[in-house]
Amino acid sequence: MAAKPGSAPVTYSPNLGQKTRPPIFKDNDLDWVRPDGRGFHQCRPAFFRTGAVNSASGSAYAELGSTKVIVSVFGPRESKKAMMYSDTGRLNCNVSYTTFATPVRGQGSDHKEFSSMLHKALEGAIMLETFPKTTVDVFALVLESGGSDLPVVISCASLALADAGIMMYDLVAAVSVSCLGKNLVIDPVLEEESYQDGSLMLTCMPSRYEVTQLTFTGEWSTPDINEAMQLCLDACNKLGKVMRTCLKEAASASQE
Repeated sequence: MAAKPGSAPVTYSPNLGQKTRPPIFKDNDLDWVRPDGRGFHQCRPAFFRTGAVNSASGSAYAELGSTKVIVSVFGPRESKKAMMYSDTGRLNCNVSYTTFATPVRGQGSDHKEFSSMLHKALEGAIMLETFPKTTVDVFALVLESGGSDLPVVISCASLALADAGIMMYDLVAAVSVSCLGKNLVIDPVLEEESYQDGSLMLTCMPSRYEVTQLTFTGEWSTPDINEAMQLCLDACNKLGKVMRTCLKEAASASQE
C-alpha cells in the first residue's frame, strides 16, 4: 500500500470470531459462497494512492475489488458564497458517478444523498477552525461501482484531505456490512447489495476510536447491530493502518 503504482493491494479483514452462522440459502444452495469467493467476514484487498490529480491541492485514488474511486480536494480558498465572518471554515462535498460506472451505461450523475453523508462523515474529523472564512471543496468521482461505494468514497476522501495538508484530528475510515438472511457480510459487492435485507455503515477515526457516522437500513436485531458494529470497528482500525502506511510511503517518496 503506497504511492507507488506497482504496490500490491493489502487486506484488512476484521478478526474472525468463534461464532458460526448457517448458510444464507438452505435448500438448493447449501454450499453458497460469495460471488468473489471471500469469507463472510473477509474484506476485499485495498489499494490506495495519493497525488492522483496534479491540479488539486490534494487527491487520492482508491480501489477495493471492482470499486474504483478518485477524490480531489481544493482549498482552503475564499468562499464563493457571501457570508458573515466565521471562526470556522466551510466544507463542501460532492459525489458523482461517471456514465460508465454502473452496468447500465449513461446514468452518471451527482449523488446528493451520498454527498450529504460524505459531509457528515468528514466534518467531525476536520479542524474547521484552522481555516476561518474559507472553503475546502471535496469532489469524489466513482469510476466504477462494484459495491460498498460510499465507504470507499469516504475513506478515499479522508486520504485526499490529508494529502492536501488539511488539519484533521484523525483519518476517517469507513466499512459497511450487509444482512443477508441470518448472515452478516462485510464489505459487500454490488450483487450482494441487491439482495440484502439490511445494511449498516460505520465511519470512525481509528486512532481515537470515535464514530463519526452510523447509518443502517432494514430491520436489525440488537445482537446483529452489536456484531455488525464490532466487525466494522475492527475493520476500520485495520483499514486506518493501511491508509496511514500509504501517507507515510508517499511522504518518503517525495523526500527522495
